[in-house]
Amino acid sequence: MQISNFNLQPDFLENEITKLIPLEEKHFERLFEAASDPLIWEQNPAKDRYTKEGFKTFFDIIITKGSFLILDKQTNEIMGTTSFYDYNPEKSNVGIGYTFITRKYWGGPYNKSNKKLMIDYAFQYVDSVLFHIGAENFRSQKAVLKLGAEKINELTFTINGVDVPYFEYELKK
Repeated sequence: MQISNFNLQPDFLENEITKLIPLEEKHFERLFEAASDPLIWEQNPAKDRYTKEGFKTFFDIIITKGSFLILDKQTNEIMGTTSFYDYNPEKSNVGIGYTFITRKYWGGPYNKSNKKLMIDYAFQYVDSVLFHIGAENFRSQKAVLKLGAEKINELTFTINGVDVPYFEYELKK
């Protein structure tokens, strides 16, 4: 395992369906346009991310992570964003999250495609991947279970000054 070479934001990851490129400040407006649908955020603990102010708070967090713009490989249309975060070489794990996908791409192969890119890349360097999902975010819980992850913990995160219950899922190599 080459722990020291784990780049949380490689130049690109792609397959036949999706392409992940490093997120940059210049992507804000186009990504906000994709994120401005309230239904995307209805199960998320931070339900205001469809507003410019709410999305700016989210963007300011993800721009500091190993974040990617998710693109439809065929059209280059923005599907959303996802990130690597909380890399822990001692425990040989990394988080994958801060993900959203536009409704146009719900229910098809897209989420699985971009998660597979990230998981396959991460498993070159770590033994497990963690997902932290709000307790009321049933869509995301179902999605990580489909990937083979198991619920291992219940946590509380403070979001906008409010304690919010989260579940931690783990997918082992």
